Amino acid sequence: MSRSSPRRALRALSVLLLAAALTLTAAPPSAAAARSGWNDFTCRPSTAHPRPVVLVHGTLGNSVDNWLGLAPYLVRRGYCVFSLDYGQLPGVPFFHGLGPIERSARQLDDYVDRVLAATGAGEADLVGHSQGGMMPRYYLKYLGGADKVNTLVGLAPTNHGTDLHGLSRLLDLVPGARGAIGSTAPALIQQLAGSDFLTRLNDGGETVPGVRYTVIVTKYDEIVTPYASGYLSGPNVRNIRLQDLCPLDFSEHLAIGLTDPLAFHETANALDPARATPTTCWSGLG
Repeated sequence: MSRSSPRRALRALSVLLLAAALTLTAAPPSAAAARSGWNDFTCRPSTAHPRPVVLVHGTLGNSVDNWLGLAPYLVRRGYCVFSLDYGQLPGVPFFHGLGPIERSARQLDDYVDRVLAATGAGEADLVGHSQGGMMPRYYLKYLGGADKVNTLVGLAPTNHGTDLHGLSRLLDLVPGARGAIGSTAPALIQQLAGSDFLTRLNDGGETVPGVRYTVIVTKYDEIVTPYASGYLSGPNVRNIRLQDLCPLDFSEHLAIGLTDPLAFHETANALDPARATPTTCWSGLG
């Protein structure tokens, strides 16, 4: 093998990983007008829904495309809804959530402060998809977010990482692959099962006092594998598999955050447990 062969293999693997992620986790860019109804900083929470909801997109997502389904769903139900972009890389538009997760959590910290200041609320609720369901846990655990957050809902979150159906082991066959991808798009490596970041995040307890956690997963998840790695252990945790609520739900990793009415209904239940209603195969369609 020539000296350049490992480098060519590394480039090919990087392209493969990014192409797969783009195909499976990102929707096409949309016009800013799609924000209609949310990210309205004049919104004031109602008595029925006193906490603003901050939506946290997944890897290679953004503040609009990831929430074209759920944001209007929550707005129609009377919530003040906001969404942020985080984890941007220089020169990479639309596809975010690639930067170091620690830095992304600081961006979330700043954004929640902005939302609370604008709305006058004392606490917010967070709803995140994929990385967006896991990254806020760093904010809650290490950046003081537990004092500002009531509820975290994770849709197919990467709480314990993913092995990508074993494909992550291919990185170890190419010398320097993990380091090269990690220096380019750190969040990709940080979300692999067994990463140093996830080990630190989960050590000493997976939850923090005072926050309610809901995890919603699908057994058809092709990105977070095994899908049960999204579950959390600890007080005030509810883990939900969509197929236990409706065996006919075939949503995979993208759909659970973008279009799934059962996931939307369970999210609404988690945000307002006092008014929760049972989830069936017909829930969330209204």
